[in-house]
Amino acid sequence: MEVKAATPSLAVGALVLNALVWGVSWWPFRQLQGFGLHPLWATALMYLMIAAGLLAVNFKAWRSLAAHPQLWLLGLVAGVTNIGFNWAVTVGDVVRVVLLFYLMPAWSVLVAWLILGEKPTLASLLRLLLAMAGVLVVLKTPESPWPVPQSAADWLAIAGGFSFALTNSMLRKCGDTPSGARMLAMFGGSGLLATLAALLGMQWQVVPGPALQAAGIPVLLGLGLAFMASNAALQYGAARLAAGTTAIVMLTEILFASVSSAALDAAEFTPRILLGGSLIVLAAVLATRAPSAEKREIDAKSP
Repeated sequence: MEVKAATPSLAVGALVLNALVWGVSWWPFRQLQGFGLHPLWATALMYLMIAAGLLAVNFKAWRSLAAHPQLWLLGLVAGVTNIGFNWAVTVGDVVRVVLLFYLMPAWSVLVAWLILGEKPTLASLLRLLLAMAGVLVVLKTPESPWPVPQSAADWLAIAGGFSFALTNSMLRKCGDTPSGARMLAMFGGSGLLATLAALLGMQWQVVPGPALQAAGIPVLLGLGLAFMASNAALQYGAARLAAGTTAIVMLTEILFASVSSAALDAAEFTPRILLGGSLIVLAAVLATRAPSAEKREIDAKSP
């Protein structure tokens, strides 16, 4: 009984770790761009290296990947998520990008209903409302025309957020597949899709060719290891919590991005950010209070 009681807390902690890595990843991506490596090429190199490492450790994961066609869809949506977020957070305003990315909870309710048959509960809708109120407080300023996208970074962030909602639901749908195959699908799919996008970008003259100064190699390797750890954390947490709970807990990424960008003078940490971030964190805390009860309620209502 004690192990079962601890499981939801561990799952929430894993999702917070994932949110932390994503929330501060803007800084190494900008460092890499300064060293001459476009975020698409950085994404491609990191994820292909990790996929190669996974195959070296567990080559049988390839067989499991081939045996479960749904994992190819998981790789595709994970790839769009990483391309959208990594590119947007490198070239756009950090806080704005992260907040637009986290329209994801709104998408998640619909995606989970369609893919998993999870009808939203009253509690999940109330927490979602609280979280989205925090998003509006942070984002809606007299100078900002949100929710109308104003730049390529805005569109990339929105596309990435929608794909992230699909990724979370697909992780639960693929919960019975081997974890090694899921990781290979996500990293391999992200690496291949980022490579294709970078090559197309070169043809359209919007992405420069791959180049990286020697000083950027440790940054690239360190960021790759961090994303590998965060992916494992996401798989652990998303497979054990309802998709709506996962979406809300992951909103803590907004707080991490806001604080880190303010500390490094990449954003202004205003009272508005503090108030909105507090509402978002409150929603995430409430999501940790009774995740097991919510999951049982959803399972009981699902067909």
